[in-house]
Amino acid sequence: MTHDEPRFYPLASTILPMRSSDLPVPEPDARQASDTLQQRIRERILAAGGWIGFDEYMRLALYEPGLGYYSGGARKFGRAGDFVTAPQISPLFGHCLASQCLQWFETLPARILEFGAGGGELAVQLLGELERQGCTDCEYWIVELSGELRERQQQAIRALGGSLAARVRWLDRWPDRIEGVVIGNELIDAMPVRLFRVAGPQLLERGVRMDDDGFAFDDRRADADFAAQLEPLLAELWGPREDWPQDYVSEFGAQAQAWICELASRLVNGAVLLLDYGFPRHEFWHPQRASGTLMCHYRHFAHADPFLWPGLQDITAHVDFTALALAASRGGLDCLGYCSQARLLMNLGLLDRLAAISPEQLADYLPNAQAAKRLLSETEMGELFKAIAFGRGVEDDAIGFARGDRRDGL
Repeated sequence: MTHDEPRFYPLASTILPMRSSDLPVPEPDARQASDTLQQRIRERILAAGGWIGFDEYMRLALYEPGLGYYSGGARKFGRAGDFVTAPQISPLFGHCLASQCLQWFETLPARILEFGAGGGELAVQLLGELERQGCTDCEYWIVELSGELRERQQQAIRALGGSLAARVRWLDRWPDRIEGVVIGNELIDAMPVRLFRVAGPQLLERGVRMDDDGFAFDDRRADADFAAQLEPLLAELWGPREDWPQDYVSEFGAQAQAWICELASRLVNGAVLLLDYGFPRHEFWHPQRASGTLMCHYRHFAHADPFLWPGLQDITAHVDFTALALAASRGGLDCLGYCSQARLLMNLGLLDRLAAISPEQLADYLPNAQAAKRLLSETEMGELFKAIAFGRGVEDDAIGFARGDRRDGL
């Protein structure tokens, strides 16, 4: 990846492994924090008898208090971080999402609850655009567990000025009742996943053990509960066991499904809009996607070694949007639409917003045109990133999904 590219990639099999010597060297204090986290992970592995599931390793590497990637002090987003997200590419992204919120606010309380608000850019864009469009009473709640990210968000929000900044609240935990619009941008991909491997007649769970160089993958027979979850899904996709692909590795996003079920249990009256990179299940577990989608991001480089410098790099997996939709349905939510990010943004007027900028104003027009290309192009973010919406007590007429809705393909 180049320094300015957003966080995404094609099939995992097209990404070649990188050596640590190919990557920028961490600063000494960052390396020391990573060493401390590695020791904590070793202690957890020893306490578990020498092996932990990859989901537990991913949880520790990303969220261990004070040391994990998202809970420690590592710079994550933007040019000085490890990857760039859509709101950092252009305010056009947030301005488009504001149009969808405004439609939902016609029948819902004017409140946005954002999970994982990054550096606060999307909140700034949404609040500013809603104000410009006459919505002057929108409350904005942010659920953020990272102290470092919360501080960055607060700095960004303060720049909006007193009246807008006063509408923002930070929450340490889930609200008991949720009414309004819930937003998560690149949220689900960072939730810990379980890894599995199909090897001949065996269904294995891929976990983590210690070795001389730090940590290594270690495959063990999947326990009865994990096998019972996977086997019917794989049989539905691939047919009889003898027809399954061999030496196949992929991810199972149990925590993402649990998250959407928890959200469904608390959503009283509202809409949910999630944007992330991923596929419907028949593409996610395609027989040719034999290496899975697990990927790491460090200083704007994508590589495939999750054991390199724990706590200093992001670890992600693509989203199984079919699994999210099924979990939401089990929780009683309606699916309000599913489409590519490009289609969502075009439905919400991105091209019209760009056309309103005079091409003669080159200093303004050219950066926005370049940003729009990155957000919409099939070779960049437009197709790999998807949008999905759920709701309770909301009409199924979301303007963001008016054209190009693919929910029937989930």
